[in-house]
Amino acid sequence: MATKLLVIQAAALSRPPNVDGLEFRPIGSVFPALTCTVQASFRTACPPSSHGMIANGLFARSLRKPMFWEQSSGLVRGDRIWRDFRRAGRKVGLMFWQQSLGEDVDLILSPAPIHKHHGGMVESCYARPADLYDRLCETVGRRFKLRHYWGPMASTKAGDWIADATAAVMADESVAPDLLMTYLPTLDYDLQRWGPDDPRSDRAAAALSRQLQLLLAAAGRAGYEVLVFGDYAVAAVSGAVLPNRALAEAGMLAVRQIDSMVYPDFYASRAFAMVDHEVAHVYVSAEEHLPAVRDVLESLDGIAEVLDRDAQAAVGAAHPNSGELIAVAKPGKWLAYPWWTDKRQGPDYAGHVDIHNKPGFDPCELFFGWPPMSVSQNTARIRGSHGRIGDGREVVWATTLTLDSRPGDLIELAGAVRTWLNA
Repeated sequence: MATKLLVIQAAALSRPPNVDGLEFRPIGSVFPALTCTVQASFRTACPPSSHGMIANGLFARSLRKPMFWEQSSGLVRGDRIWRDFRRAGRKVGLMFWQQSLGEDVDLILSPAPIHKHHGGMVESCYARPADLYDRLCETVGRRFKLRHYWGPMASTKAGDWIADATAAVMADESVAPDLLMTYLPTLDYDLQRWGPDDPRSDRAAAALSRQLQLLLAAAGRAGYEVLVFGDYAVAAVSGAVLPNRALAEAGMLAVRQIDSMVYPDFYASRAFAMVDHEVAHVYVSAEEHLPAVRDVLESLDGIAEVLDRDAQAAVGAAHPNSGELIAVAKPGKWLAYPWWTDKRQGPDYAGHVDIHNKPGFDPCELFFGWPPMSVSQNTARIRGSHGRIGDGREVVWATTLTLDSRPGDLIELAGAVRTWLNA
């Protein structure tokens, strides 16, 4: 097979973009519909119950520590859809896919800043080959800016750079892989800030259409087929649910007082909710506490359902990494991580972009706060969220490939791609 393939995962793509040459169709996502979970499912053609990437974060039970946005490929279990393809001598590349560091592929590009000991950071990207990032910066004409990728200044500029860099990789025969998988975060920021139906989100949709058109043209010149798919559908929300506050008030989440700040004590806690958009993995220290924890969660206005292990198995989410319970928000609500009641009690990381130390995903980081150089802590500002599936929460996909079957969800789509790669 001489043809190469470009796979583009476009964040929050649930409506057909304006792209000539591609016919977009609806398809089911993966539960929970979160970036790392969906990407791991596509790479393995397996549900979270198999690959173990159950959210954007994981709770290390032996360490009693939540960890978000860790990048080791070893966190994703299972054979990759390109395994036999690469064993046959073909080359594979990943650009801006989560958990790609250490992956057994030929090309990797991923944000990897160096955090300085006394504060601040050195912006950089992890690259394989080692000189790839510098070469791409020269070709593209600018360096990748982490502030455009996440935080109050996150914007369509991140997707612009990734699209330009992906086009440059395909055009460079010295590095161009036979299977190239890239990621465009373009829609993600404004859909969470303003909601999917706000005119400001329309501008992000127009930017994504331009990026996809650029990549489709570049793929055609370089001899690549193209597959585009969304990972989750962002829905409008108005207000957050705070399960950790409820658990703390019930005496189940233990805390430590450090000066005026209140930090979680995961060693002494009976229960903790690792929130991630519309879903929370709730870790319970002993089986005897499960009924009481469940009662607290189900009493919260804004929780649609609480899944035990049997219910998790029914949706492909039962894994040792998963919480003993999974709480799912009602449509129109999302789950926030705070446990404190007074802003002055918030930990030092509450008012900053700190994606690794916060024990839950915090979309409030998309807004500036007060005082200057801080981020917002006002959960009411978030107008879009994701994680649920069903209820019209399909995403869309399109391809220039001829597949043997029409997949019903993203896991089936990944399996169809694996079949095509091995044909």
